[in-house]
Amino acid sequence: MLLDFLRQHDADTIFLVGDIVDTWQLRRGWFWPQTHNDVVQELLSKAQSGARVIYIPGNHDEGLRSYLGTHFGGIEVKKSAEHVAADGRRLLVTHGDQFDAIVVHAKWLAHLGDRAYDFALWLNIWVNRFRRIWGGSYWSLANWAKGRVKSAVNFIGEYEKVLAGEARRGRFDGVVCGHIHRANIRDIDGIRYVNCGDWTESCTAAAEREDGSLFLIDWAAAKRRRRMIEDLRAGRPLPEALRARRKRKKELA
Repeated sequence: MLLDFLRQHDADTIFLVGDIVDTWQLRRGWFWPQTHNDVVQELLSKAQSGARVIYIPGNHDEGLRSYLGTHFGGIEVKKSAEHVAADGRRLLVTHGDQFDAIVVHAKWLAHLGDRAYDFALWLNIWVNRFRRIWGGSYWSLANWAKGRVKSAVNFIGEYEKVLAGEARRGRFDGVVCGHIHRANIRDIDGIRYVNCGDWTESCTAAAEREDGSLFLIDWAAAKRRRRMIEDLRAGRPLPEALRARRKRKKELA
């Protein structure tokens, strides 16, 4: 999904907002297929073609924080960055794990949570395999759980406020972050909060238009829409789940 996105999008500046290489997972067992190499090569190619690529390590790739200020094939490694949007707004760009009390003060609990998260992702693979058999589209179990579990919702809300407060103290107009895997753009007391999401659950990225406005690209949803249009043009029947949703909407209308 990420490789497909990178091949179809270019930008003057690309921020990799941490947890790009999951070293926590690699310590438990080496897994590095060809597609991972392809992603790295695509990013290096963009840097060599003139794009400014800035890598801000997160907690899962924290080992790269030993290389702050260095370059790898044209990719800069920085602790955080300032981005000035086309409309003049100053944005703080950071991974955001330093504002997560569990990561900072109870790392063992963060690792335990990471194991539970890996299990949720594994379960999500099987859920989506069954959904495809029945004609359903991609669905994120972890995102669904975060939206339903009260403690997770409260944590996300507080985390967003803390990040917005940090941006305000630094006299920034907004903050761009990752870490909690929850794509969102909203205003918090005059501060623009932007979380770009991830490429393990939501398959989302944050982007800037030429006028400086920010928006989220939901690549999984975009691919679903494109596939549906192609099916309609080819005269192929729509998936049963989609037909059922359309029928329900008509009945409600």
